[in-house]
Amino acid sequence: MFARVVTVQTLPGRIEDVMSIFRDSIIPAARQQKGIRGGFLLVDRRTVTAQSVSLWDTEAEMLASETSGFLREQGAKLAPLLAGSPITEHLEVALYDGVAVQALAESEGAGG
Repeated sequence: MFARVVTVQTLPGRIEDVMSIFRDSIIPAARQQKGIRGGFLLVDRRTVTAQSVSLWDTEAEMLASETSGFLREQGAKLAPLLAGSPITEHLEVALYDGVAVQALAESEGAGG
């Protein structure tokens, strides 16, 4: 499994807008990509930074989502809210505990 981590610095006061665009537009579009396993959006409200972590079955599928224009299209949705260029990293997932991730999602859904 592979991960793409995209780090962005948002404009002051725009982190909630970034979260809304991810929830309403980017995540639904990502679900249509071949090889996507899921992902996370991590935010630091104090520093107005965000990190998108997407998980992919193979490195080839992860990179194909970039050469197809998908990543560029999604980035364009966020561009007016950013205070600089995104930083993209590609990593191999060495350890993954899907059970823990699922339990966390279930507890949060139950108000946990």
